Parts: sequence; structure tokens; C-alpha cells
Amino acid sequence: MLAHDIDALRAFGLSGQKAKYGREIALAQVEGRVDLDHMQTLSDEEAIAALTAIKGVGKWTAETYLMFCEGRLNVFPGGDVALQEAMRWADRAELRPNEKQAYLRAEVWRPHRGVAAHLLWGWYGGVRRGEIVLEDLPA
Repeated sequence: MLAHDIDALRAFGLSGQKAKYGREIALAQVEGRVDLDHMQTLSDEEAIAALTAIKGVGKWTAETYLMFCEGRLNVFPGGDVALQEAMRWADRAELRPNEKQAYLRAEVWRPHRGVAAHLLWGWYGGVRRGEIVLEDLPA
């Protein structure tokens, strides 16, 4: 990331904002503000705090990074709209839970909230692709 300027990164297909934040993440690693190579030594909460201290990295980005890149099993990105919608379907609720409600709801899946997130995303994707039909759910 640091070997290329913003225009070169945009030519690779990144938006200007993503290019800027990608460079910021790389700079944080080089400067020692974050150590991605040793992130696994931190608790989930410490790792999220370390990642969100980087400009451009929000809680959702930190949580999904920890799930997908580190394989953390108990991280749950409650702010994810697709997860919230799948939770609504699972609970047969009329309203989609907000972020706070999604985190609270996911507590029953602890210590495997990340596994639940993967299953919910898979279900959500199947419904959106038309591979799974939802029946008798509120609109």
C-alpha cells in the first residue's frame, strides 16, 4: 500500500477513501501503532480497540477483520445490516434489531458468536440469491 500513491491505488479499483484508509492501516503497522502480526495475543476487546484507533477503521471493520483474518470465533459484528435482517427472520420479528439489540441477542451464542454470524450471513445470502425461500415471516 505504501509503495503506491492514492492515484495508483485508485487505478487498482479502490475508492479514494479506501485508498487513503488502506494507506493509513499500512502506515500504522510500519510505525508500530498496531501490530497485525501479533494481534492474536490481544483479547477480542483489546484487538478491536487497537484497530479502531487507526483512522478509517470502525468497529464493523475491526470485527470482520478479526473474524475473517484471524478466525476469531466469538467476535460478532452487530452493526452489520445483513446480520440484523437475518436475526429478524430467525426471530420472526416485524422489526430488524438495531446494533445494540443485535449485540444483546447474540449473547446467547457466546462463545461462538462468530460462527453464528457466518451462518446468518450464509442464510441471508441464500435468501437474496433466491436459493432459500422465506415463508410466513413478517414483511
